[in-house]
Amino acid sequence: MSRIRDVLKRAELERSIYDGIDLEEVEGQVSIPAPEPISITRIEDGVGSRPGLPASPTSSPIALDSMLARCSPTTWKPDTNTMLFFGSEEQPEGTEEFRTLRSQLYGLREKQSLRKILVTSSMPKEGRSFVAANLAQVMARQPGCRVLLIDADLRNPRLHSALGTSASPGLSEYLLGEAEDLEIIQRGQMQNLFFIASGRATSGQTEVICNGRLKSLLDRTESLFDWIVVDSPAAMPVTDSGLIAKFCDGVLIVVRSHSTPFDVVRKAQQRFREEHILGVVLNSIPAES
Repeated sequence: MSRIRDVLKRAELERSIYDGIDLEEVEGQVSIPAPEPISITRIEDGVGSRPGLPASPTSSPIALDSMLARCSPTTWKPDTNTMLFFGSEEQPEGTEEFRTLRSQLYGLREKQSLRKILVTSSMPKEGRSFVAANLAQVMARQPGCRVLLIDADLRNPRLHSALGTSASPGLSEYLLGEAEDLEIIQRGQMQNLFFIASGRATSGQTEVICNGRLKSLLDRTESLFDWIVVDSPAAMPVTDSGLIAKFCDGVLIVVRSHSTPFDVVRKAQQRFREEHILGVVLNSIPAES
């Protein structure tokens, strides 16, 4: 808990120049302090079978490329005001902070098994979707690094809108057994970035998340991607993020500067195992006047 307290105290002394974020969850700039300390088998299609990942994929690059080529090609129309790495010219504000976060995560990976990262926040509208999407983008910017971004917020999904793509078919269809994994993975125009949208609206979201298929999806895709970034609902209103975290390797908590009460952050932190928390991403630090 001292890690979160120290980061929040440091935030009072930090300022940045970034503004102009239009995504509803983000109304300022992003600043990412260093987290305390804070790292195929050939597919044979059966007659009449639906496309899906092999049960036990290997690391064959040729087979992997062939398999991912089956994912749905989609034309994305991202909001370049909030999706920082899609524009023809990168926005200078915010991009270096995400590169720093990327480097820190690679450093952690040298010390522990780290591939599946859950991004959450204490309360809604703290910027977790913004952080999750741009973290996935900056990871995919590295040559040969395949990244899967998953919108696991079945209650109030945002990522498909930010990326400018369709929400369905997506995660909910897979969890309900209405679609297979390769049918819901989208390929956009950014090389090596793949996306699973939230899917159609459904009721009983907590029960759907707990039915075992989400764990199966993450297990089956883990060896196919260098990083998997999962955007989840905020931790406090519902229990979804704590349940999803059990299937991931680590948790990043997004905290809105000068907004989120420390007691709320502490209660949210208690929903995760201490060793699961990788660090804090401080968002919306006011620009210096």
